[in-house]
Amino acid sequence: MDIFSILNMLCGLALFLYGMNVMGEGLSRASGGRLENILETLTSSRLKAVLLGAAVTAVVQSSSATTVMVVGFVNSGIMRLTQATGVIVGANIGAAVTNWLLALTGIQSDNMLVMMCKPSSFTPILAMVGIVFMMFTKSEKKHNIGTVLIGFTVLMTGMETMSSAVEPLADVPEFTNVLIAFSNPVLGTLSGLALTAIIQSSSASVGILQALCATGVVSNATALPIIMGANIGTCVTALLSSVGASKNAKRAALIHLYFNIIGTLLFMAAFYSIHALFPFGFMENTATAASVAVIHTVYKLSASAVLLPFSGALEKLAMLTVRDDETVGVIDEFKLLDERFLSKPAFAVEQCRVVADRMAQLTREAIFDAIALLDGEEFSEEKAARVEALEAKIDLYEDKLGTYMVKLSRQKLSRSDGHRISLLLHSISDFERISDHAVNLLDSAREMANKKMAFSPMAANELHVFAEAVKDIVGRSVDCFLHDDVALAKTVEPLEACIDELNVTIKSRHIERLTTGQCTIQLGFVLTDISTNFERVSDHCSNIAIYQIQVPNDEYDTHEYLLNMKRTDHAEFDREEGAYEKKYSLPPMTPAEAETAE
Repeated sequence: MDIFSILNMLCGLALFLYGMNVMGEGLSRASGGRLENILETLTSSRLKAVLLGAAVTAVVQSSSATTVMVVGFVNSGIMRLTQATGVIVGANIGAAVTNWLLALTGIQSDNMLVMMCKPSSFTPILAMVGIVFMMFTKSEKKHNIGTVLIGFTVLMTGMETMSSAVEPLADVPEFTNVLIAFSNPVLGTLSGLALTAIIQSSSASVGILQALCATGVVSNATALPIIMGANIGTCVTALLSSVGASKNAKRAALIHLYFNIIGTLLFMAAFYSIHALFPFGFMENTATAASVAVIHTVYKLSASAVLLPFSGALEKLAMLTVRDDETVGVIDEFKLLDERFLSKPAFAVEQCRVVADRMAQLTREAIFDAIALLDGEEFSEEKAARVEALEAKIDLYEDKLGTYMVKLSRQKLSRSDGHRISLLLHSISDFERISDHAVNLLDSAREMANKKMAFSPMAANELHVFAEAVKDIVGRSVDCFLHDDVALAKTVEPLEACIDELNVTIKSRHIERLTTGQCTIQLGFVLTDISTNFERVSDHCSNIAIYQIQVPNDEYDTHEYLLNMKRTDHAEFDREEGAYEKKYSLPPMTPAEAETAE
């Protein structure tokens, strides 16, 4: 074997690993986060959890990726340790699917239909379909499907390249001697463990073993312990992922490790004991890609069948290893922003949405509570403290969400996910500013309470109408954000225009009351602060609604949108604004005020 054969082997390995990664990424993006949401919500029974874990792993092409997601779920508190155990068992079963796909490379037949099942026969067709989907279609769904097809083609091309490159190793005595040494169960297991720990994928390491089968010098006796070691080595990824996580998340990673260690020891003890008494003839046979897939699958199914009934014992063992009375209760929203989810951007986007929705709801609570302290409710320091606490929490939401979404934006996002992140980034800033205005309103209410000031009945009535309009626009903007309701979002701007008019009118009436001595300058300052904050809250609500309308269309200029809306649909806009002005009409002025106005 010369240097060029070694370079070809390395090239094949690179293509193989890259193809597996691209294929898994494409499948994950095509699912749009649905696979992860299924894992999160549909693990009510142990059997269901096993089946879901196997299915998701078969799609994402990596038990390590599934297990890392599970560690993230447990760390976030959205999955219990009992649920995680079933998924982890299923993930180990699903990991064998890739090796069955690779086993197709060994098909040999004179029948054309049979040969068409061989990857080298049908991957050129998949490659052409994939490149057409990627380059000549605008559909994001077809683009993702094209990525999957290209990834599968690269994967299989890498497998074929590796197999061809390693064939000359059959004539290298040193290579044969090394493989004979790996027939020793301990050495073979350690070698499989080391290789998998390095490349962090048991499917990939077993795939490399399948490629080595092309040399014709790999026996089943050599392949079996390497496969066993590969299944232990794949736990390294989850263990690394659990560093810095909650104790339950660490336990989930340990369950994965214990399952594979105990499963391997039991399987090998039983297998080699029987083999010593009743030698298996196939052990000395030359291993093929298909026989490697069979061994891998038999091990996975056997270990799962034996250990699944004792999954509770695995949990107890993990809890004994990581001792703590910690239990997961209320979900910590910020734990949903787990960096483990960044490898699955579609799901991470959904987690951001969950946290942003909670931020929007808290913002509505803060502004409504602040308005209540102004609008006829007796001032209470306890309620004031609640508004201040909400504002502080909302500030933290903006910081945590913003930081996480910046990291997420660096990942490969689909077009729809990119729009979602952009919408969230724009909106959380406005929610935070609304909470700031809630504190400003609170300060006005506190000042009036401390100084024992009160508005005239007319001014109080006017502010009540103004407050109801502001509560309406806040409710509309939050609801359209929570439910992606574009139709509702379009009703916000006419209300904002009505609020602008209310602000101008109330300030004008205040000046009129000043001239007649019905209001003091000190109260006038407070009223001006309140009305200014009300108007600015409505501006931020308008921004949130416009983002909801514009961002999906890659448009971000709110001023241009408002100009276009008023130019193209001026009559409809005026009609809606008029309806709001009628709904939030101010009480008539007193005779003295009317006389002053004249």
